[in-house]
Amino acid sequence: MSAKGGRTVDSKDAWAGDPRPYLGPGRKGTGDPWAAHAAAHGRKGTQRLLAVGAVDPPEPVREFFRLSHSAQVIARRRLILLDDRPIELADSYYPLHLANGTALAEHRKVRGGTASLLAAIGQTPEDEPLEDVAAAAATAEQSHLLRLPEGSPVLICVRFVASSTGEPIEVSIMTGTGHLRYRQRRQAS
Repeated sequence: MSAKGGRTVDSKDAWAGDPRPYLGPGRKGTGDPWAAHAAAHGRKGTQRLLAVGAVDPPEPVREFFRLSHSAQVIARRRLILLDDRPIELADSYYPLHLANGTALAEHRKVRGGTASLLAAIGQTPEDEPLEDVAAAAATAEQSHLLRLPEGSPVLICVRFVASSTGEPIEVSIMTGTGHLRYRQRRQAS
């Protein structure tokens, strides 16, 4: 048991994030990849869709997609829950030309996950995206949504995903609570 950001966290609360289940298309007929991943570890994983729509993207998104300063993207903001407790804010951004006319631009869950939808429209996500990970103090909004004391430590992972053909297709900015660990496995080349 340890104290994190004014909140006591014991080992049953810990979660090691692993991006692999979310990068490839899910199997046909399967539900939410997060729910399946959590269930495989004896936990309950759910998510709440907070907002979907066209927005002015943050600078890292604009740069990765090589957009003009007036261009917008589709953003999907989700609150990720583990055993009914918020553990992460996940903001995912998609170029308009890919997202418009698909479930990515609609305020509803994407059946089978976004990687499956992207693959269905010919944009299979690459296996090893670039990820930048940093620690920061939670903003007031993050603290409120994640039920943390303001200024608590959070882990921020920015994932830049290109298609298997090299086209930039998704940027996700994930802000996790202080009791998350991040694990990534790379194959030797």
